[in-house]
Amino acid sequence: MEDTSPRITMAPAPEGMQVHMLGRWTAARLAEPRAWASVNAALDAATRDGIGRLMWDLRELQRLDHTGAQLMWNAWGRKLPASVQLLPAQRTMFERVARYTISVPPAAPRTLLQRIADKLWKRFIGLGDLVLHALDHARDLIALVGQLLLDLMRLARSPLDGPWRDVSGHLYRIGATAMPITALVGFLIGVVLAYLISQQLRQFGADAFIVDVLGISLIRELGPVLAAILLAGRSGSAITAQIGVMRVTEELDAMQVMGIARGYRLVMPRAIAMAIAMPLISVWTTVAALLGGMLAADLVMGVTPAFFATALPAAVQGSNLTLAVGKSVVFGVMIALIGCHYGLRIKPNTESLGEGTTASVVTSITMVILIDALFAVVFKDVGI
Repeated sequence: MEDTSPRITMAPAPEGMQVHMLGRWTAARLAEPRAWASVNAALDAATRDGIGRLMWDLRELQRLDHTGAQLMWNAWGRKLPASVQLLPAQRTMFERVARYTISVPPAAPRTLLQRIADKLWKRFIGLGDLVLHALDHARDLIALVGQLLLDLMRLARSPLDGPWRDVSGHLYRIGATAMPITALVGFLIGVVLAYLISQQLRQFGADAFIVDVLGISLIRELGPVLAAILLAGRSGSAITAQIGVMRVTEELDAMQVMGIARGYRLVMPRAIAMAIAMPLISVWTTVAALLGGMLAADLVMGVTPAFFATALPAAVQGSNLTLAVGKSVVFGVMIALIGCHYGLRIKPNTESLGEGTTASVVTSITMVILIDALFAVVFKDVGI
């Protein structure tokens, strides 16, 4: 079968190097990606040392149309080489190409205002992409919340068939194993906070008010937020990594094939465990912080632990503790849902696993701060 692919061959001749153009240089053949790439590479190689040193022979071409002629014309610098052998029809083709080929005018230099407008437009497009990305995450997260509510209704109808073993395991890993680090961090925060507050109160002779300041700040705000941030970095990332590994190892696909509901077996047990563990860890962290503040107040200001323990109930109303426990439950459920959300969105590769885990921690901490600010505004008159 005759080879019709467009190609170039070079052979030495007495007058110099001779270039033979072979095959069909038509739009149909040049549209093939391999043919287009090979022909362009061959033309670049042939014209690299100068067109005038070569003798071009097009008489053996099987077919030549306007596309092939335009390609050669551009490679020759938009003029016929000094040494070229053409058939009459081919010469007519190149004369037509020369007549209708126009030079593209150089782009006009853009003004400073146009460049600024281009940058602003790119920033606007980037902002739009971020908004669409955030809306996509919000849609999936809302769907996850709705599925969680349906799963809780299913659990309420048949509580004996619930995944309580999974809840117990997650409760231990999320809550019990986090007690040492949360107690240590809470204790140190209490010491630092009491020391800094004491320096300011001593200037005004208001040493006794350290109990009020520490009690309100630790019980109402810092204790729950600090515990939520620690669990978001510790347990939220673990939730995302666990579900992400299940995606990488195709366990999630196996669960779908077996008809096991991912929301009921993966999301709901973690959300329940977080909702139970988060307020308990919050109270635990707050107690540790109060002990650290009590110790620092005794060492720096001479406020005895007995006075501190006696004055604390009078300084802090019980509604503050109720508010702290309530928003801790919200923190826990939100951290669990965000961790599961990013875990389920992970693609089956290790790079996506790392990116998803990082995004889960950052998003969880950000949402904890936003929810805490919302609670502070809505319940500003409670317990103050």
